[in-house]
Amino acid sequence: MKVLVTGAAGFIGFQTALRLIERGDTVVGFDVVNDYYDPAIKEARLKVLEETAARAQGDFAFVRANLADREAVEQCFATHGFDRVIHLAAQAGVRYSLVNPHAYVESNLIGFTNILEACRHAQTPHLTYASTSSVYGANTKMPFSEHDGVDHPLQFYAATKRANELMAHSYSHLYRLPTTGLRFFTVYGPWGRPDMALFMFTKNILAGEPIPVFNHGNHTRDFTYVDDIVEGVIRVSDQIAEPDPAWDPSDPDPRSSNAPFRIFNIGNNAPVKLSAYIEAIEEAVGKPAIKEMLPLQAGDVPDTYADVSELEAAVGYKPATPVREGVARFVRWYRDYYGS
Repeated sequence: MKVLVTGAAGFIGFQTALRLIERGDTVVGFDVVNDYYDPAIKEARLKVLEETAARAQGDFAFVRANLADREAVEQCFATHGFDRVIHLAAQAGVRYSLVNPHAYVESNLIGFTNILEACRHAQTPHLTYASTSSVYGANTKMPFSEHDGVDHPLQFYAATKRANELMAHSYSHLYRLPTTGLRFFTVYGPWGRPDMALFMFTKNILAGEPIPVFNHGNHTRDFTYVDDIVEGVIRVSDQIAEPDPAWDPSDPDPRSSNAPFRIFNIGNNAPVKLSAYIEAIEEAVGKPAIKEMLPLQAGDVPDTYADVSELEAAVGYKPATPVREGVARFVRWYRDYYGS
């Protein structure tokens, strides 16, 4: 197939594009390669994609542009006919949304509108896009289920991603554009983002510098290994969303519709305390952390826990990589990449 992967220089977008190229698909990557974090690692990811395409059955082309640039998006779709669009580009980061909300409007709202419009006019067979576990916001019922309402976000990042889900439904309803939203739960692994906890903690522990431990390490996260996320993304993308024949407008289920629209959680279904996650890093690094204990930060969700029964029923798959194994793989990659 020919697949557009937005955010191809990013963490999950890179890993997804890599898997698609390796299986023989033609991938067009789209990314602005901004400086939200060090662009050097983004350029290194792109180099890996190019090198992989040179020796694999698949192919790779890259468009360096901003999704908020409507003309650039339209030109990309005019040049290529896509069998699938996997939209993974976004302004990420819960805490950054507290200081620069305009970046989230540009990338997550304007950029997503441009993708929806392009898919509509091109009659794209299926749009799969990234949402987030952060949409569960103030919900405390565990595990988080797609059947529950998610209208109480705790920060602007989550609000923009929830808006994406609603925007997608409107296009699925109006134009019968098949869309699938995927709520990712704390993704980690090799080639991860330098602004995320695993990357920062590993770096600081190796350097003998303190790590900030919010909520004194007591909150839990459904840490999900990136390979598991990618497997779920590709399986879902391959299976085109269809209307739910059992959907009842008098008792509407938030996760499906009488339009070709659906939402899935992708999480490890096994929440781990932050303190235990840090212990796994210490074990993999072989060195204890210097911990700076801090209160829960504004906008943080205390706990996350994914119900993945709908994903498993739909595509026969659920994430399963244990945290200690995934963390050890990341640390090996980190030491190899930075020579530390």
